Amino acid sequence: MAQRRVTDFFLRRRPGPRAASLRAKPNWRTPSPAKSALPAQVSTSGGSRKRARPPAEPASDEPTHDQPAPPARRRLRLPADVVPGPGSPAASGSPEHSSPSKKTKKAALSGQLPKLAPQKDKVSSKVTLSELKSCLQRARELGARAQGLRASAPGNDAGEPSVLETQGHPAEPCEEKAPAYQRFHALAQPGLPGLVLPYKYQVLAEMFRSMDTIVGMLYNRSETVTFAKVKQGVQDMMRKRFEERNVGQIKTVYPTSYRFRQERNIPTFKDNVKRSDYQLTIEPLLDQEGGNVAPQLTASRLLQRRQVFSQNLVERVREHHRVFLASLNPPMVVPEDRLTRWHPRFNVDEVPDIEPAELPQPPTTETLATAQEVLARARSLMSSRMEKALNDLALRTAVPSSPVSSSPVLPATPPATPPAPLKGVSQDLLERIRAKEVQKQLAQMTRCPEQEQRLQRLERLPELARVLRSIFVSERKPALTMEVACARMVGSYRVAMSSGEMEQHVQLLSELLPDWLSLHRIRTDTYVKLDKAADLASVTAQLARLARAEML
Repeated sequence: MAQRRVTDFFLRRRPGPRAASLRAKPNWRTPSPAKSALPAQVSTSGGSRKRARPPAEPASDEPTHDQPAPPARRRLRLPADVVPGPGSPAASGSPEHSSPSKKTKKAALSGQLPKLAPQKDKVSSKVTLSELKSCLQRARELGARAQGLRASAPGNDAGEPSVLETQGHPAEPCEEKAPAYQRFHALAQPGLPGLVLPYKYQVLAEMFRSMDTIVGMLYNRSETVTFAKVKQGVQDMMRKRFEERNVGQIKTVYPTSYRFRQERNIPTFKDNVKRSDYQLTIEPLLDQEGGNVAPQLTASRLLQRRQVFSQNLVERVREHHRVFLASLNPPMVVPEDRLTRWHPRFNVDEVPDIEPAELPQPPTTETLATAQEVLARARSLMSSRMEKALNDLALRTAVPSSPVSSSPVLPATPPATPPAPLKGVSQDLLERIRAKEVQKQLAQMTRCPEQEQRLQRLERLPELARVLRSIFVSERKPALTMEVACARMVGSYRVAMSSGEMEQHVQLLSELLPDWLSLHRIRTDTYVKLDKAADLASVTAQLARLARAEML
């Protein structure tokens, strides 16, 4: 009874008659893009509460049994003057828009697909041809552009193709730059400037130290030192790769440090290395001591060998520095015993790497490659006629070796023509300026560390003189003790310094200007007395002049 009342309530509330069963959805079909349909208008029931559909356009299709009706979803219709291209998604033959609806029956598909097949093939063939033509045109343009860039490259100005291009291989990209901490390692060193080694040379020195430590441990307990043992130990100590190339570099820098041999029948206790395999053995070369006692690689000898290795590395950098000085205009010559720092324009971290020396290789089986070897090996097995023929063949195939000159190649001096901004300047004036620059750089490279510290103090004196005078004016005293004056100056100066360093600056100031600042030692204290009536500007100018004179 309750169900009946609910049904009557809904029926009475609806404005139209009981037409729910009559509003069955028609059997819509996917429209055929190849055929045109008659215009029609879809009417909705007056009693339905759904929003009425907008009136269809004149070109809309009428649902019939022969022709499919338009889909329920609206389709984007372009204006008549806009024609979609062959590659556009709105083309009539594109597979996206010609795909059937999910609710379409298989019978409708079977009736429409044969009719659409020829048109789809035509459109796809047109699309494929147009795409191929556009891709071919694009490839030709890119090829012409690449040829133009290759012709305008600075390396091919002479018109000679590169080796990789002649061999048919594409040019490889340039090598990646080293990290900044390696390229500017010399600039980031603390302390006073000196003969700093490049980053890769310092890494090699650390490898030699680790290698010498491990070799010393194995050698002192009379154990055969092999490269496999040393490699594992060095990599554990440095956390870096250690290979035979690094051992060859160590041999190049310090040839008398080790003796290398290829030996076999060495117990390895490893499955991947056989006892009969050849292994690279390392033996340190030590001076024989008195008596029959075998020498030991002690800590003092390790330290001595490390110093020799570092000196050899510095000597190698000196050679490159000497070549750089000879290539300057005008060339410079600096005595080696007076050189304390590198030239300001000499890039230490760009020094070429050390070439590794050859290490002993395991012996290989002999192969007969020339007629001379065959004749020497099988002379007893041949007749006289065959021996004579082989001798003639060996003489004909012998090529005289051309002697190779071992003289070092001197760097080419840069041209003496002045650059464009210096055109019109007197050549004598340029020569005088260059001579002054060379003299200044020579003095800078031959300075000892004590002179460098004195110059740094001289550069700070003008500002320290202002600070010291302001302290005396604020204190309103004719003299101050050294401790009080240094403590106030340390607190007022912009750079952090200790009281001892500030006392050295005050003493240097009293040496240079004894009339303006004087020191008086009374009993156990030292008093500082300042002439506050003197002109501070003339004092600072005199200090700056003294500093410039010391630099030259």
